[in-house]
Amino acid sequence: MSTPSTPPPAGLPSGNGKYIAGAVLMLVAVGAVIGWKKCQTAPTPPPPPDAAVAFVPPPRNTDDDIPLPAAEEDAGPDAGKKINYIYLSNGCEVKKCAGTQHPDMATMLAFRAKAAHKCYDQALSQDATLKGGVTIALRLGTNGLACSAAVASNSTGNAGVAQCIAASMRAGGYPAPKGGCVDVAVPIQLKTR
Repeated sequence: MSTPSTPPPAGLPSGNGKYIAGAVLMLVAVGAVIGWKKCQTAPTPPPPPDAAVAFVPPPRNTDDDIPLPAAEEDAGPDAGKKINYIYLSNGCEVKKCAGTQHPDMATMLAFRAKAAHKCYDQALSQDATLKGGVTIALRLGTNGLACSAAVASNSTGNAGVAQCIAASMRAGGYPAPKGGCVDVAVPIQLKTR
C-alpha cells in the first residue's frame, strides 16, 4: 500500500525553496555585518604635537650598552714570518755634526734669512722703534731638512719676532750638506729700511 505523502509543516517551503530561503538569509546576515562595520566611526587621530607637550623617549635597552667583542683579524698567509724594518736616518741624532756647507747651501740660507724679515715687518706695525739682531742655530740633516732651529741670540727685545724667524728658517728644505749633518749659525740684522 502506498503511504500517503505528508505535506511539509506550515511556514517551511517545500522542495528547492528551502535552499533559496537559506541563501537569502545568509545574504541578509552578510549585508547586516557590512552595514554595521560602515556605521562605526573611525577612531579619532591623536592631536597634532603641541609645543607644550614634551617628547618622552622610550626607556633605553641596557643591552645596547654592552660592547661588541673585538673582531679578530686574519693573520693571513704571512703569519709567523719575521719582518725586517729599515730605518732611514737623516743624521740628526749625533751629538756633533761633521758635515760642511757648500755655496748652494749658503745661498739658500741667505735667501731664507731675507724671507724671515716678514716676521720683523709684521712686528714693526706694533713697534716702529724695533731693531736689533737675531741669530738662529740651525741643524740640517744629511737630506737637507732642518732637524732643529732655535734662537741662539736676540737683541731686539721681542721674543715673538725671534721665534717667528726660527720657525721660518725651520720650514722647507735646503741643499744637502757634504759629509753628514751640519750645524749653522745664521745671523740676521733687523732694521728699518
